Amino acid sequence: MRSTKTWGAAVMALSATVLLPIAAGTAHAVSGPAPAPAGTSADGSRIASSEAVDARTVKLQVYSAAMGKNIEVDVQRAVDTSQPTPVLYLLNGAGGGTDSATWQKQTDALGFLADKNVNVVQPVGGGFSYYTDWREPDPVLGVNKWKTFLTEELPPLIDRALNTDGRNAIAGLSMAGTSVLQLPIAAPGLYRSVAAYSGCAQISDPVGYNAVNLVVSAGGGKTENMYGPQGDPMWAENDPYVHADQLRGLNLFISSGSGLPGQWDTLDGEHALPGVGGLANQVTVGGALEAATNYCTHNLQGELGRLGIPATFSFQPTGTHSWGYWEDDLKQSWPVLAAGLGLPA
Repeated sequence: MRSTKTWGAAVMALSATVLLPIAAGTAHAVSGPAPAPAGTSADGSRIASSEAVDARTVKLQVYSAAMGKNIEVDVQRAVDTSQPTPVLYLLNGAGGGTDSATWQKQTDALGFLADKNVNVVQPVGGGFSYYTDWREPDPVLGVNKWKTFLTEELPPLIDRALNTDGRNAIAGLSMAGTSVLQLPIAAPGLYRSVAAYSGCAQISDPVGYNAVNLVVSAGGGKTENMYGPQGDPMWAENDPYVHADQLRGLNLFISSGSGLPGQWDTLDGEHALPGVGGLANQVTVGGALEAATNYCTHNLQGELGRLGIPATFSFQPTGTHSWGYWEDDLKQSWPVLAAGLGLPA
């Protein structure tokens, strides 16, 4: 366990640790796969527009009735769109995919998934929100109804537009490593497989609460608008550890490093922050963050074991809170994700 002061410094430096800046090429719209008409759902949500970025990639604008705005949703179409195919919802970390800290820009995740015959769906937005439904609008972060969007509004539209087969999986890192354990509990049966990388499931525990509070604060938000003050029943109501029994029946992959420097923590390495200062930040701040997720994840392992719920846990003896390890985790988790999607491992 680490002091609040240490956690505060760690989370405020999060942008320097996991938001590794890499220049992205400009996408040019070309002829590509057009989604089928999806219509308007009973709640008013709809696909407002669709842009083909390349032969496999589509950028959607999805109107969320719950949040009253369009949400960008990036889609990599399955290899074979002539028949119904499953969906992997892939969530980003604290920045919500609006910055350079994304699966596309920091890893070869989409290349790895390109031949797996799965639609990869990535919402863009929700930074510092934990992809949950907040009890009140936040002066800085606005209206957050991401649980509603990801469990009620978006999936039916995606199913109709992409001709899916109804099988879904969800994966996410860091902040979203918590969310991907919450969402299947909130919507039983929607997702068949879950992969959580470096997340903290135990959010009503003092350590977990402080971690969430400091991440949200780093984005300018207030957790009082999320689940109320510390100790409010909403924290336990949304705690995956408290409701671990409701994870039964899912294909689960849950991972964390130890926080000690590992293979991707090298000076000017492929997945390292640049320079001596960048590496020092990754090792110290990223090490502290990963040590905390390691604590939460070991506790979840113990609770699932007590309940007799099978899960695949991956604990590495080294590894900081950074992209090289999450890329490795995604690839390692594919057999678990594939099991729920009806695809080859």
